[in-house]
Amino acid sequence: MTTANSTRVAVVYHSGYGHTKILAEAVARGAGSVPGTDIALIPVDQAEARAAELDAADAIVFGAPTYMGSVSGPFKSFMDWSSKAWFARRWSNKVAAGFTNSASQSGDKLNSLVQLAIFAAQHGMIWVGVDLPPGNNSSKGSVDDLNRLGSSIGAMAQSNSDAPPELAPIGSDRKTAEHLGQRVANFAQRLTTALPQAA
Repeated sequence: MTTANSTRVAVVYHSGYGHTKILAEAVARGAGSVPGTDIALIPVDQAEARAAELDAADAIVFGAPTYMGSVSGPFKSFMDWSSKAWFARRWSNKVAAGFTNSASQSGDKLNSLVQLAIFAAQHGMIWVGVDLPPGNNSSKGSVDDLNRLGSSIGAMAQSNSDAPPELAPIGSDRKTAEHLGQRVANFAQRLTTALPQAA
């Protein structure tokens, strides 16, 4: 139940095959682990109907699969739709973060996260990255390490193209997304007391 003192975190995402939804749920779970945080999990096809939840959020985390080296088409349509919020500066000073998933180890996922960070900057938002060292980058590392794909700007995950969402992305990618959600909620709680929200 939302209270006057609650920190509100919205996770808005597109998932073509269910794998990115798994990450969105992990981000939401991590944010929700911070006491006093309320979560709104919003698929992009519901964003217009739930615009008030985005406008009221203290933080918005953006998530999309990486298709052909960029965020997916439905998520880009959401970005374009958000121009009304941009014009009114309704998301200014909100905390922002991002996550993405692809079938390949690289898949040019970094481009998607950069795209999301620029999008947040255009809205006047405050971007929060992943504060984890890169994992799985030595002979003692493994795919079970958090941040196994070594991203700093946002959470990356990899899902084999023939693996169902029940199995992919793997646990370490989900835990990395949870960590990002928790970090966003903590930052939102700290920053909302120091910065004015857009009217």
